[in-house]
Amino acid sequence: MRKLPATLYVGTHFDNNTAVLVPHNPAHLPALWCYCSSPEYNENVRQIDQALKVTNATLVKVPFDLARWQKVAEEKYPHGLPKPFSDDPTQWFFHGHPCASVVWNDDKKWTDFGPLRTDSSVLQVAVARLLGYRWPGETGQAVEVCDESRQILQTLSQFDDLVDDDGIVCIPAVHGEQPAADRLLRVLTRAYGDQWTHATLETLLTNSDSEGKTLESWLRDGFFKQHCAMFGHRPFIWQIWDGTKDGFSVLVNYHKFTRKALESLIYTYLGDWIAQQQRQVDAKTPGAQNRLDAAVMLQNRLKLILVGDAPYDIFVRWKPLSQQPIGWNPDLNDGVRLNIRPFMMGPDIKKAGAGILRDKPNIKWDKDRGKDVESSPWYELFHGDRINDHHLSLKEKEGAHGR
Repeated sequence: MRKLPATLYVGTHFDNNTAVLVPHNPAHLPALWCYCSSPEYNENVRQIDQALKVTNATLVKVPFDLARWQKVAEEKYPHGLPKPFSDDPTQWFFHGHPCASVVWNDDKKWTDFGPLRTDSSVLQVAVARLLGYRWPGETGQAVEVCDESRQILQTLSQFDDLVDDDGIVCIPAVHGEQPAADRLLRVLTRAYGDQWTHATLETLLTNSDSEGKTLESWLRDGFFKQHCAMFGHRPFIWQIWDGTKDGFSVLVNYHKFTRKALESLIYTYLGDWIAQQQRQVDAKTPGAQNRLDAAVMLQNRLKLILVGDAPYDIFVRWKPLSQQPIGWNPDLNDGVRLNIRPFMMGPDIKKAGAGILRDKPNIKWDKDRGKDVESSPWYELFHGDRINDHHLSLKEKEGAHGR
């Protein structure tokens, strides 16, 4: 709102705090784009309206020198406006490669391949790829991107054999799988190819605020906090742990985290870790008893989430009681904010408010803005307020489902 940032509209739904400017003559689009994406447009609008949020009508009350901006567009975009491209993994048009880049080549006046990236997003993207996350351009959706991004998308199959099949990757070695750091390293070395060196890893860790640390320590202690910050505190890779420095810690792909996956985490992965610790306890290994106790505690908490009785339930404000999920049966369309709540409930393992997560996403379940309509399922109970911080017992849900 404050700086009135502009982007090229591609026909998707948009929020009502944005506006679409459509030229009557499509030939004027490059000139309109050059004007609206320049600081001058914001300055001209602010001369009319200094409010944080300006009205739609104000956006077109500014003067527009068509001839001048057509000249700017001809110089800047002699080959026309480029198709969308982005190296930012939070964006719809991101190509999905851990370190490849697409840039604007000012000499060619067109998009081009850039140097391999080493910024803080590289490790985040590599982890997401390892756990089977896919960006829109990879999923068959009709996403228009530039030719360079399209070429990169066609190379991503090189990582297929490295992708975890169930979206559950344990940081220690569990259930016959290698440690997460070893698996992540293979993704990185394949991504960089012959440009990979040990110095590359050091640079990646430094750029991810983990200078002097190992890939494993970054996964254990730095990944999830950075992941939450990068993706607007709506994490799609969750880190669940038992609270001990060298204990059980696991990354899960939220989009694959079904009831069956949670059962697998409880009884297969965590069950194997518990068996390992029991053997070490029997062998009188130092620290084993502490790890065993922490793992059993975590397993019990996950069982409570699987059953889903309050306060480890999922409550969806826009669904009636008969449609509320029973136990861990999340509907992805209800969103991360609601579905992650059971994992942040109950006694905190370490971080205040994080529950059994490694860090606390900045998520609140108090009132949403606005009022519900009278036909909404919880209107009478909440008097029209959009309350999300509500719990339902299994007995209530099962009774409604049965009826």
